[in-house]
Amino acid sequence: MSERPLNIRHFAALAATVHHGSVTRAARAINLTQPALTQAIARLEADLGCALFERGAAGMTPTEPALLLAPRADAALAHIGSPRVTGTQMRAFLALARAGSYAVAAEETGLSTASLHRAVADLAVALGQRLVDRRGRSVMLTAAGERRARGFGLAMAELRAGLAEVAAWQGKAAGRIVVGAMPLSRARWLPETVLRFVRDWPGVDVAVMEGSHAELAGPLRDGEIDLMLGALREAALLDDLEQEAVFEDRPALVMRAGHPLLALPAVDGAAMTAYPWILSGRDTPLRHYWEAMMRAVGAEPPHVGIECGSVLTVRQLLRGSDALTLLSPAQLAVELDAGVLAMRPPPVPVTRTIGITTRQGWRPTAPQAAFVTLLHEVAQAGFA
Repeated sequence: MSERPLNIRHFAALAATVHHGSVTRAARAINLTQPALTQAIARLEADLGCALFERGAAGMTPTEPALLLAPRADAALAHIGSPRVTGTQMRAFLALARAGSYAVAAEETGLSTASLHRAVADLAVALGQRLVDRRGRSVMLTAAGERRARGFGLAMAELRAGLAEVAAWQGKAAGRIVVGAMPLSRARWLPETVLRFVRDWPGVDVAVMEGSHAELAGPLRDGEIDLMLGALREAALLDDLEQEAVFEDRPALVMRAGHPLLALPAVDGAAMTAYPWILSGRDTPLRHYWEAMMRAVGAEPPHVGIECGSVLTVRQLLRGSDALTLLSPAQLAVELDAGVLAMRPPPVPVTRTIGITTRQGWRPTAPQAAFVTLLHEVAQAGFA
């Protein structure tokens, strides 16, 4: 069963009171009665275990936790886009968007199927939009539904970040960091960073979601992951994401030990086209670098018979054949050190930039910022 849904009205009451400094003006701004707004703030204070305002003749003075939480609440409410949306409706709809099935979403949320149906239907009425289409037993989001799911996901990410910041203020190291890891980052850089981070922040959980750039960019945009690690892309293609370079990687030609290519005094285009290749997909930076390398030595890139993004699979394929690949030595360090695989430098240097990708305007929590700092420190220490 998933966590209890957040009460959006409580956060709206907090944000309005911080902005207006008065229960009367805040209640008027968000169309609540004064008793309802006062009760919403009191319940949020009880949930958090701390005071959000100091009550006095001059009005409502926000405490430090309120000042931490209010900007996150503002951002979340902007992503939600309607004061009529409830936390239960958001939770139900996000579960349905992930599962593609009312039955599976109901099991995930702990709601009955009928309750989940009703929550999604009420949400559609509140927004005045058709959000889902039925396709047999499955459910497909409409274009409006896709936009709303992304907005709700980002809203939940903001609220979770705000709650983590309040917990940190209370001296409770809490929260969760979700990292999207492309293949190269999993070799040494990310594992060493996680080891150092959990020593420094024992109360903060770390989750790693593995995948390619294409598989991880969507969850990053939707707020399901906080940052993505791996080869950077052309900035022009990522107008809603921000990239930060951390280190340069220099891939090498990798093959089995005893490969005929190792006996040659020099590697040229003819030698490289004489053997089969195992490479990542056509739209990956490494594939583009390989194509540029082949053309730089006067060879037309040959047909790639095996496309594979799994390093585990690639290394087994290399061991049992005369195939070649272009990979970072760090990704195959164990096999290279054991002498099972061997490498040669490419005939022309190949360099790719590895770094961190985040949502545009992302505001990390203290643990998230510490994790990013550690990523830089670990790379500088030679674990890239």
